[in-house]
Amino acid sequence: MSLCETQSPLTQSIGLPRSREGDPVFSEPWQAQAFAMTVHLHQKGVFSWQEWADSLSREVHRPGRAADGSDYFEAWVAALCHLLSEKNVASSATLLALQHSWQRAAEATPHGKPIELTNDPMRGAAAAS
Repeated sequence: MSLCETQSPLTQSIGLPRSREGDPVFSEPWQAQAFAMTVHLHQKGVFSWQEWADSLSREVHRPGRAADGSDYFEAWVAALCHLLSEKNVASSATLLALQHSWQRAAEATPHGKPIELTNDPMRGAAAAS
């Protein structure tokens, strides 16, 4: 697990997995990256703490979420995507296209290698044309 070294009100998000010392921790690199991206966007003024808290709360409490909180970071990413769409930072279509691109990149990346968008075979084909 990775430890979070960022000080932000977002570190106080309800349900955020924590170490014994109370610091946020992440079981996968993408979770830390999603957290860092959210902190960065908040610090840049893209959304307020209250807007974030409301968006995350809606997503965490959406019917169908895991009762044990095992899908917390999936809820986190969904909340961020909804908020970015609501704020017209990125359209839902753009976010969905990026999601698909990351999935293709993950599937095309050899085990043990970092997943990068450049690994998406369709992204490379689009750039070549």
